Amino acid sequence: MARLTSPTAGARPWRAVVLGCAAIYFLLPLASSVLFTVDVPGQGVNADAYTKIFSTDGFTRSLLLSLGLAAVTIAVVLALMVPAMVTLRLRAPRLRPVVEVICSLPLVVPPIAFVAGIGTVLRWGPDHLARTPFFETFVQIQNPSFPIVLVLAYTVMALPFVHRALDAGLRAIDVRTLVEAARSCGAGWPQALVRVVLPNLRRSLLNASFLTLALVLGEFTVAQLLGFQPFAVWIVSVSGEQAQLSVAVSVLSLLLTWALLLTLASFSGGRAASHATTKE
Repeated sequence: MARLTSPTAGARPWRAVVLGCAAIYFLLPLASSVLFTVDVPGQGVNADAYTKIFSTDGFTRSLLLSLGLAAVTIAVVLALMVPAMVTLRLRAPRLRPVVEVICSLPLVVPPIAFVAGIGTVLRWGPDHLARTPFFETFVQIQNPSFPIVLVLAYTVMALPFVHRALDAGLRAIDVRTLVEAARSCGAGWPQALVRVVLPNLRRSLLNASFLTLALVLGEFTVAQLLGFQPFAVWIVSVSGEQAQLSVAVSVLSLLLTWALLLTLASFSGGRAASHATTKE
């Protein structure tokens, strides 16, 4: 009698090899960075680089600025994309390729060219709008304490990631049936969107939010060339004076990003499991 074998049995050794290579590829540089931060010549192992992080000038200010920019960027990009994607799927499905191409443009345009265009507009505004009410707008969006211009730039840069996350979520549900059922029960369009569609897009919204957060926390080029100092720019500025401290901050930010990713994965998994249990 022939023995039946699972089709995945032969792939298991290769999975271990691939996962092992990936672990070495990602963990070896991280381990080297941690060793660099704690190995002080002549003193042995020392964790001063990590204990000095929170007391270093500019750390709290730059981190809070980046987190604030990330929160506002997430709110703006979701407020723009969620109604647009749902309307596109219900009313104009033929325009989906056009919207996909438009949302993918930030991946094609180099950040240098992108920030050069922003800088040109910011320099052009005060010269031509000095005697109009819009002059004050150009001043306010460049306020160093909270530069709105970075929010606008990050919103554009986050479009490809948010579009992909929301598109995957909308493909997994029957939006038309959900909206029609809500409208037949007397719900208006905003109420149907908030109380029916958004709960079914919870995982996609979380994925889009996390990707936007990671983008804002790690973005350097646009902020540096426009003359602002969020978290990523502060790390680079510190690296010229305190190399160990800058690497320690980078390691800490990487671990924080991983922790947020694991939290997101566990939160999404827990929601999905509870939803499946409710259905049963």
